[in-house]
Amino acid sequence: MANFFFRFFRGGSSTEQQQNAQGTDAGSRRSSGLGELTRLLKGDEGLAILDLGPTSPTNITHFTELGHRVYNEDVLLASQSPDYKSKANDGTAGIDVDRFFAENLIFRDVKFDAVLCWDIPDYLAEPLVKPMIERIASVMNPKGYLLAFFHTKDAGPDSPYVRYNISGLDTLRLQRGPQFRLQRVFNNRHIENLFRDYASLKFFLARDNVREVLVVR
Repeated sequence: MANFFFRFFRGGSSTEQQQNAQGTDAGSRRSSGLGELTRLLKGDEGLAILDLGPTSPTNITHFTELGHRVYNEDVLLASQSPDYKSKANDGTAGIDVDRFFAENLIFRDVKFDAVLCWDIPDYLAEPLVKPMIERIASVMNPKGYLLAFFHTKDAGPDSPYVRYNISGLDTLRLQRGPQFRLQRVFNNRHIENLFRDYASLKFFLARDNVREVLVVR
């Protein structure tokens, strides 16, 4: 995976400032991808939706009011557990990928019709990104949808991590989250490669430094 990512970020960040800002309102943004996903899911009932971000009451309400079931697993937060830290032979810090996926994203009794991936691939440790996308594919129904956000090349390493709270059919309210650091920026080709085992992708342009992708399994 050495050449998989377009741009990596290194160095420190203003942790104290980020901690002080956590939980504050970071404004709102219109999401064409969310609007399209909502439209596609409106005609059915009883679908299974997986939200991979922090638990959000408004996200749960949005989909349960459409008649769907919502499941939640905060993948990024789970990946920060010291239990998954490891060291390579040369002493460099790493992550125990096998143990992480043996204990997370395990769904034996459900297949998902839609997944809210948000911008987790941009913040997740590199060794977990591709296996996470593969694991998600294995727990999705054919023709299921996945909504993902990716920062553009104009985003910097101190771009704050935010929680996405659905506040309308195509509107998200942003809330500052923990001090997770942006790890990388994907370009379109790398996004296509990341989802190469999926059926199709649709890109949406956005006014801010985020591109949206709606993927079909």
